[in-house]
Amino acid sequence: MKRIFEIDKNFRVETSTTHEDAVFFDPRKAPFRIYGVFYENGMFRRMPEGIAKTVNEGVYYLHTNTAGGRVRFRTDSPYILINAKMSGVDHMNHFPLVGSAGFDLYIDHAYESSFMPPQGMKHGYESVAEFGSRRMRDVTIHMPLYANVLSLGIGLAADAAVLPGPEYRDIPPIVYYGSSITQGGCASRPGNAYQNILTRRLDIDHINLGFSGSARGEDEIRKYLAGLEMSVFVLDYDHNAPTPEHLQKTHEPLFLAVRTSRPDLPVVMMSRPRYRLTEDEEKRRAIVRATYENAVGRGDKNVYFLDGPALMATAGDDGTVDGCHPNDLGFFSMANALGPLLEKLF
Repeated sequence: MKRIFEIDKNFRVETSTTHEDAVFFDPRKAPFRIYGVFYENGMFRRMPEGIAKTVNEGVYYLHTNTAGGRVRFRTDSPYILINAKMSGVDHMNHFPLVGSAGFDLYIDHAYESSFMPPQGMKHGYESVAEFGSRRMRDVTIHMPLYANVLSLGIGLAADAAVLPGPEYRDIPPIVYYGSSITQGGCASRPGNAYQNILTRRLDIDHINLGFSGSARGEDEIRKYLAGLEMSVFVLDYDHNAPTPEHLQKTHEPLFLAVRTSRPDLPVVMMSRPRYRLTEDEEKRRAIVRATYENAVGRGDKNVYFLDGPALMATAGDDGTVDGCHPNDLGFFSMANALGPLLEKLF
């Protein structure tokens, strides 16, 4: 029996290349710029390893996932290769592999293609994007949402020019703290996570501190968040608080820790993005809103609340893959709801 990629060539994933003239570059070095992640102890990370160890086991496991990581540069190469080495890949039944472990390519701020990982991929892969013409292009590569990248090589034609890409606006990044939804589950590809959508829309850098199943607002993460330099803080961990009581105990103290450290920082609080709420979810939304209302009552003029159903208003009941994790429509809906608020802040 034939397989689909034998019948339809558009389903074929090329994982080897014939560009013998390619020169591979380390994107950690100039003129390349990396955003959202940094390199420490043999892999890319979203927060320092020593701090991640102190929070909880899940955060330590997930802090090396490269959600929100981006590489930017300019080149006139007629193709771009990537060679990615990974420590391992989790294959999930509700999450496309290109979303969890693939790379997205944007040219001049528009989606071009994805570097597709092959079926059964475990420890990395090589892939190529062909342009068919030669001109200067502004390149952004979005890194995987749920995979650990040990190394990344970017291959370009040997005679190609390589220059720094455009920088984001000269302000600190937006920091997002939250659950698997914050991390990007289950976008079909990395560029469709709502923070990546908003970064392209706003031209503002961001740091994704979403930790699947593991964002619980503990003292250790509270201290870390309070020390970060940021332009806006988006607080969204309702889904990972084990109970409404846990959310009640930790939500306002986390906000107050950040507020004490950053008195003028805009803080956006979001209840879980769900179009229809259960009784338990209504309680959770009330807890998040109470933190907001208490702040307003104290005279805080830089705090904002976004209701979970409003976040999913564009998508309605069709915004998730499993009743919890947004699909691309759900993430687009979230970006539609949060985007106008962020635009007003800048």
